[in-house]
Amino acid sequence: MSMLGLLIFPAFMAFAAFSDMLTMRISNKIVLGLIVSFVILAMIVGMPLSLFGVHVGIALLVLIVSFILFSLGWVGGGDAKLAAVTALWFGPYISLVYLIYGALFGGALTLVFLGVRMIPIPAQLKDVVWINRLHSSVSGIPYGIALAAAGLLVYPQSVIFIGLIG
Repeated sequence: MSMLGLLIFPAFMAFAAFSDMLTMRISNKIVLGLIVSFVILAMIVGMPLSLFGVHVGIALLVLIVSFILFSLGWVGGGDAKLAAVTALWFGPYISLVYLIYGALFGGALTLVFLGVRMIPIPAQLKDVVWINRLHSSVSGIPYGIALAAAGLLVYPQSVIFIGLIG
């Protein structure tokens, strides 16, 4: 079970990144899957209820801040939910590190997209819907890619990961 448990978070992060890249959406099913998986794995690793509560509090704080950013048009709604549910997994110890990496990766991703969008799409790719969407200057940036990369980078430091390998 512990090996399967270790793979749940990376699988959801990869799915969120690819979903955002291909559709510019992060499904609520991904967010709900991450919440349910966290609750189950927190019980399996014996996370104290007080620490569980702190994880929930951190996630709610990130949700509030990220939805303020969403209301300003700076991030998408799926990105806001993904950041919050990822903070649920990371709690007080590494959520700030995760958010800093997410911001750095997001900035780099934005610069890459701005640069690529100045180059015309090759004729062979003009009929590929998701490539046209990503290339469009009116589309946003699939920030879920950056959030997933940041999450994967810090996941080995999480209480869940350490509890499952311990």
